[in-house]
Amino acid sequence: MPKITIIPHSELAPSGAELSVPAGTSMCDALLDNGIDIEHACGKVGACTTCHVIVRNGFPSLSAASEQEEDMLDRAWGVEQRSRLSCQALIADSDLTIELPRYSVNHAKENG
Repeated sequence: MPKITIIPHSELAPSGAELSVPAGTSMCDALLDNGIDIEHACGKVGACTTCHVIVRNGFPSLSAASEQEEDMLDRAWGVEQRSRLSCQALIADSDLTIELPRYSVNHAKENG
């Protein structure tokens, strides 16, 4: 099973984490299933940017981003060339290292 290494994040993974997950799993589901409570305001359908992650290692192994995902990423905070919406990125057989951005654009949370 591929391994996902999470770079420490002050709120979601203060000590970082290492997860072993089955290939074919979305990155968002892998995080949620392992107690990392990444936001996913749209219900994991790729219609927001709250589950945005930056893939530091293993990016080429992920499923290709759709045009809709790329359009949504244009709205994300801190987007980089190796950014993905974790709900749309399917894990292959390669290990990954990901960074959870410090902020997300979640108007419901910000205004609630």
